Amino acid sequence: MTVFMLAPMVVPVLGALGFAVLGRRAATAWLGAVSAGLVLAAAVGAAVVVVDDGAHTGMAGLVRMDALSAFMLVVIGAVALLATLATPAYLRAEIEAGRATERTAQRHGVLVQLFLAAMALAVLAANLGVLWVAIEATTIVTAFLVGQRRTRESVEAAWKYVVICSAGIALALLGTILLNFAASHAPGGAGLDLSALTTHAAGLDPGVTRIAVALLIIGFGTKAGLAPLHAWLPDAHSQAPAPVSALMSGVLLSVAFYAILRVKVIADVALGTGFTRTLLAVMALASLLLAASLLLAQRDYKRMLAYSSIEHLGLVALGAAIGTPLAIAAVLLHIVGHGLAKAVLFLGAGRVLQVTRTSRIGGVRGLAARHPVLAGCVGTGVLALIGLPPFSLFASELGIARAGFTAGLGWLTAAALALVLVIAAALVVHTSRMLLGTPSDGPGAATAPARLPRSVAVALVGGLLACAALGVTAEPLSTLLHAATDILTGTP
Repeated sequence: MTVFMLAPMVVPVLGALGFAVLGRRAATAWLGAVSAGLVLAAAVGAAVVVVDDGAHTGMAGLVRMDALSAFMLVVIGAVALLATLATPAYLRAEIEAGRATERTAQRHGVLVQLFLAAMALAVLAANLGVLWVAIEATTIVTAFLVGQRRTRESVEAAWKYVVICSAGIALALLGTILLNFAASHAPGGAGLDLSALTTHAAGLDPGVTRIAVALLIIGFGTKAGLAPLHAWLPDAHSQAPAPVSALMSGVLLSVAFYAILRVKVIADVALGTGFTRTLLAVMALASLLLAASLLLAQRDYKRMLAYSSIEHLGLVALGAAIGTPLAIAAVLLHIVGHGLAKAVLFLGAGRVLQVTRTSRIGGVRGLAARHPVLAGCVGTGVLALIGLPPFSLFASELGIARAGFTAGLGWLTAAALALVLVIAAALVVHTSRMLLGTPSDGPGAATAPARLPRSVAVALVGGLLACAALGVTAEPLSTLLHAATDILTGTP
């Protein structure tokens, strides 16, 4: 089990060293994909072990692998594999177009591997302090990736990302300190150990704990892209390289929300379910309303996908607010489905940008006529994203809706569903304008038909097939999903 716990952190660090020492060459072109594949394999192995034998702790109690950690590692590994499969072709096109250099590509490989290691540490952390450090590490690493192109817009987006997320992380740090103070004056001496905090949560001082939980949820919610501190997300996701956008939207937001879920387990025991339910419900509705209002008149397709991420994390927050076993299971299924679909769409958007040389929705016309495979993947990805069957987002959104009405939160659920319908309509209208019609000439016109790079096609089609397979049956993840749900709902 120690191998399964260490591999998701150690393998990417070794990958980063490989890129740093060897540079970008034929021998290292697929090093990122190999690293991501090994992380996914380790996650699957860990899932099998924890389902059979329960949680395991290592590294002097600093890391802990349970069903929820293993589930999140599977999501990280799967999305990372899609992103790294498409990365060599993406970087090659950027270098040929003069927008990147070999040194840029080398730095990209190093930073992406460190990014994966930091996310793996976050979901494996047994201690809230270690979890905070890992989330902060992702901010530092990804800031350089967001500003990779070194244009005025990308540098501005990177600074905006750093400033807003640092403010959120500072709130989370203050919440961590207050929670540690509450634990130090409660029976059990839990400190910041997540498992011990859950066990002894009933003895925490309610007043201090309430302030700490609010700060932690708002702080980590900033990194998850939830309102009100969401403003960094559209700029960062639209300016980052496509594989980085896929990782940030597909898993970084979910890793940040994973921290909220861990805090929620403690808060529900210490304060009852009402406090976190109210806080998360307000943030969920605010996020959905924001996404709906800004998507209607959106003109940039990468920003369109970014606002869609705010929507889906709003749905995840809504499911967490409902908090029943059905809702939590749907939340976890939504996390993996959104990760796969959004990775496909950001990778596809990166390719669209390379062949049309514009990110404006109005500048792309008739993509299906000149690039049918790419257009088909993007169009299918949008259908998956809006929750049409057979994709897993249909099952997860249906589960959240059923849980909301069953739990007596019908008005909240109905309002959320109305906003989701508005968002779906906006996504379909904007995407259809890009894919259909007669190809335009001049700036923004698609280049002459060219074969989609094989590795990119594998990533796009593979992600869509995986998302559809989980919508038909969640059996490959069913046992792990239920075990993770039990952890979050306090089921023995």
